[in-house]
Amino acid sequence: MKLDPDTCYQTLLSRDRRFDGWFFVGVSSTGIYCRPVCPVRTPKRQNCSFFPNTAAAEKAGFRPCLRCRPELAPGNGLLDVSARLAQAAATLIEEGFLNTASLAELAARIGVTGRHLRRIFDAEYGVSMIEYAQTQRLLLAKRLLTDTRLPVTAVALTAGFGSVRRFNDLFLKHYGLNPLRFRKEIDSRAQETITFSLGYRPPFSWSGVLAFFARRQINGVEHIGDNTYTRAIELKRDSQNIVGWISVMHAPRRYAIDVTVPISLMPVIAQVLGRVRRMFDLDARPDLIDMHLGDLAAELPGMRVPGTFDGFEVAVRAIVGQQISVTNARAILSRVAERFGTKIAAPFGLTTAFPSATVFAGISATVLQEAGITRIRAEAIIAVANEVSAGRIALEPLAPLEDTLASLRSIRGISEWTVQYIAMRSLAWPNAFPDGDAVLKKQLGYSSVPALNQHAQRWQPYRAYATLHVWRQHEAQRE
Repeated sequence: MKLDPDTCYQTLLSRDRRFDGWFFVGVSSTGIYCRPVCPVRTPKRQNCSFFPNTAAAEKAGFRPCLRCRPELAPGNGLLDVSARLAQAAATLIEEGFLNTASLAELAARIGVTGRHLRRIFDAEYGVSMIEYAQTQRLLLAKRLLTDTRLPVTAVALTAGFGSVRRFNDLFLKHYGLNPLRFRKEIDSRAQETITFSLGYRPPFSWSGVLAFFARRQINGVEHIGDNTYTRAIELKRDSQNIVGWISVMHAPRRYAIDVTVPISLMPVIAQVLGRVRRMFDLDARPDLIDMHLGDLAAELPGMRVPGTFDGFEVAVRAIVGQQISVTNARAILSRVAERFGTKIAAPFGLTTAFPSATVFAGISATVLQEAGITRIRAEAIIAVANEVSAGRIALEPLAPLEDTLASLRSIRGISEWTVQYIAMRSLAWPNAFPDGDAVLKKQLGYSSVPALNQHAQRWQPYRAYATLHVWRQHEAQRE
């Protein structure tokens, strides 16, 4: 990304939060790099250098600011098609992929050759993938040192360093301080939960996102109440399944959401935080989206497209929900989760994590029918589960869009509405549009799909966001 220094400096002077995370400023007089919203006194223009990401700033020799904490800045959404592959690699790196895998495996996961990925990544970020990964490990370690009481050994291993000695050496070399310097206080008491902050660009309609999740809540898996979203989760690390829970609250004064997790999730914390960020669409640019949608977004500015903690779960939700009410779909999904999900001891009334693709791949269609799912939909769920568990498709924002959608369309029992719904929530595609949706046709006054599609052209490339606003209007009229 090319940055215009004069524009960046004017943004720095205004401390406009809409541009938080889009660039970082290195100050030569201090050797520190900051977010453009840092509350400290604005440096002189001649002392400022501007960088598109934290890795580029650190490669240039700058250390992260302790005041604005660059590791808390929002990321950039996957809107630029030309940069999508590099951004997909960066997201996987941020979630710790290279802690246990090689660059060749990362390239294979993205679906390109290693040479091609190295070239486009360097062009997009100005650093190598190894340098980018090292910065992400250091920033995660800095966050753990600041926000937790984990021992330094646990911090080093959780952040992805092979040894404490390697961690200490790199931390001292890059940040000029011993790791313990980043601790606010030393406390030997046991820590059962840890809370992390994830920033966003305002405005952010927390009420709108929470209402969407509440209407579709799966009993035992999720709980929405007291302005908080909680859910049970299950993640795989190597050959081990790790279960736990997350609790998410809004922190509007800090332009952030707070994510509380049990200490048992520390081995997968980078992955957890990455998924929560996508789940709440924190990297969106509401200033651009709302301006483009105009009056449609005026009643609820900052509405996000709610994502998912697990892309396969949304595929099951979409298939089950074809042509039935949200209430009936919830009842079926709750029965399925109760019967096949992993049991968990957790607060907030959570009892089970939603079954994984591997679990569904081992279930017969007849058994799923007993939970109230029709035969053709049960077979479709199992077919998707087989594709996901075998690694032939990935239902996540990093996946190749057209190939993934084509694979879904080839499965009997999956409608185009379902394909687009999965693209919207699992693949985080901002232009997804469930054009056969009955609510969209009714609310917008169209009886045919072609006419509805023609109307929706005005909302490109943000048709998914427009869909959420139309659905919201419909639900508000029913209340």
